[in-house]
Amino acid sequence: MFRKFLRAAILLIAASMPLAARAATPLQLKSVKIDLPDSDKMFPDGPGSDAINNNCLACHSAGMVLNQPALSKQAWAAEVNKMINNYKAPVAPEDVGPIVEYLTALKGAK
Repeated sequence: MFRKFLRAAILLIAASMPLAARAATPLQLKSVKIDLPDSDKMFPDGPGSDAINNNCLACHSAGMVLNQPALSKQAWAAEVNKMINNYKAPVAPEDVGPIVEYLTALKGAK
């Protein structure tokens, strides 16, 4: 009994759909041009500036990082590890410490 009712309901719904809605429209992709801001600004010189310039500027502008709030050393370490583990940032293991030290010295919570 239930199966007959279910079949009838499906047929009624399908028959009430407009023809255009039933026809499968192919997915069309369109090219989009995106202009990203261009910046040649580097992080200020200091111990670890080479490590942060070589690893972080591929994805972030120096200004974006420098506008972040002051964080503790542990919080900066967590942010750097998040970039590596969650976003697959190709940061060399030997550069993690200098990057964290640099960020702490420049933007550490006092």
